[in-house]
Amino acid sequence: MKLDAIDRKILGLLRGNARMPNSELAAAVGLSASACLRRVRLMEQAGVILGYTALVSAPEEPTTLTAIVRITLEKQTEDYLNRFEAAVRRHPEIVECFLMTGDEDYILRTVAESPAAYEVIHKEILSRLPGVKRINSSLAIRSVLSS
Repeated sequence: MKLDAIDRKILGLLRGNARMPNSELAAAVGLSASACLRRVRLMEQAGVILGYTALVSAPEEPTTLTAIVRITLEKQTEDYLNRFEAAVRRHPEIVECFLMTGDEDYILRTVAESPAAYEVIHKEILSRLPGVKRINSSLAIRSVLSS
């Protein structure tokens, strides 16, 4: 789907407030309510808008530990990439996975209840993923921005 300036403006407004009433959204982009809703529905159907979510404020004392994990594979063949990605999808502890350019092949985001729980993830999941040559983990201190 090719997006025009109005579509991009709609997306920008929805990123800021996905619960914005359609009438306000339409007024902000200069469309009628029905034309605006039609554009939103088309972007949903085309997969441009994947869904809507609620951002929940974290408690003052975080109850989870976020680790950003950089993975280097032994080889970058299609078979290695496919096997690694299929294995990653089987582990709910891995909440995000990005195929990268640069020094690492993948960057993962994992969530654990404690450092000891992350150690289990590292030993029993990450180190056993197919084709892994190197694992480099960084633990997040706190979230600064989430959108």
